[in-house]
Amino acid sequence: DFGGSGDGCQPPNLITTLINIALAPGVVDEPMYNGQASVQNILLLIAFASVPVLLFAKPYFLSRQHSSHAHHYDEGDEHGEEEEEHGFGEILIHQAIETIEFVLGMVSNTASYLRLWALSLAHSELATVFWEKAMLSTINSNFVAAFIGYGIFAGVTFGVLLMMDVLECFLHALRLHWVEFQNKFFAADGVRFAPYSFKQIIDEHSAAS
Repeated sequence: DFGGSGDGCQPPNLITTLINIALAPGVVDEPMYNGQASVQNILLLIAFASVPVLLFAKPYFLSRQHSSHAHHYDEGDEHGEEEEEHGFGEILIHQAIETIEFVLGMVSNTASYLRLWALSLAHSELATVFWEKAMLSTINSNFVAAFIGYGIFAGVTFGVLLMMDVLECFLHALRLHWVEFQNKFFAADGVRFAPYSFKQIIDEHSAAS
């Protein structure tokens, strides 16, 4: 129940928690539930165990599957004429490339969270410095100093802190919609885009006739 600071309960720092899963396994500064360290270690082990599974188990399964499909066609079958021969070595090399991309994707996703963590840390430190130097140091002085200090604090808050918040939101959206999307869903194996062209259709029709 994160009701706020009034009851002494603070919301969890999710960015630090996610970063510590990879950088500090088994260390939980502020646990959110019982057995959190064990759950994080299990998730980390699953991530590491997926690497040899992708590298060896998947090529073996694909090779067996391809061999079983190849036996269903005769040598004279027209479907068999179109069937390509995929050796186990070729499948293994292709899967090794995908495994390397998977590992690099995990590292890049963790590094992208470090950018958000650095911006959050800089934002909190700058807010503390500006509050202490611009407001607290002038609030006990005369009215003119307090007015000038408030103007400086308001301008810095809008010009620096809010802009850093916008930059943080932009980087987070960029990470979600571009980095993670490219790692998980984009394979570049679709149909090449061909714009509609009457000239190309006429040329193809003329060549065919």
